[in-house]
Amino acid sequence: MNLANKITVARIMLIPIFILFFPLFPSWLIQKSIVFQHIDSYGLYYAAAVFVIASATDKLDGYIARKYNLITNMGKLLDPLADKLLISAALILLVSQHLIYAWIALVIIAREIIITGIRIVASAQKIALQADQFGKIKMVAQVIAITAVLLNNGPIRLANEIPIDQMLMYAALMMTVFSGINYIRNNYHALKLHS
Repeated sequence: MNLANKITVARIMLIPIFILFFPLFPSWLIQKSIVFQHIDSYGLYYAAAVFVIASATDKLDGYIARKYNLITNMGKLLDPLADKLLISAALILLVSQHLIYAWIALVIIAREIIITGIRIVASAQKIALQADQFGKIKMVAQVIAITAVLLNNGPIRLANEIPIDQMLMYAALMMTVFSGINYIRNNYHALKLHS
């Protein structure tokens, strides 16, 4: 396994740590342990830090793979899978904490499943589908929005409590839907010709 793939695997391994920091523990456990009390109070900030680190590795493994010609079939499979697992885990946990609406998570996750399904079908037929910049922009928008929600606007909180985190989440949602539609539109003819 090359360095780029090891970084991708590390990103997947950070997901359980990210989940661990979410304050999802029962009250009786929180009352009995100072560690769980600390996580209950500050866990979302730790989760945000782990999430940002894990998200940053996406750029790092891609950069290393391209620079040192380490692009492999394993990397092509693991890299998007790691991204989808991280984003999906974050969205589900945010819904569980009532920090975002369930339908937002559902739309974003559904888009990822649909596009992944298209890629699997195309790959089975040996069709190379075009990727575009909107997919990368979508990922960046999702990471920024999720981080803002985790931090409850954190350093960007304004005196009048404008819900910037929710505005960013809606922007990420729109970018997600747009990039999905654009991906299908751009690759429709390639799939149709091989059907």
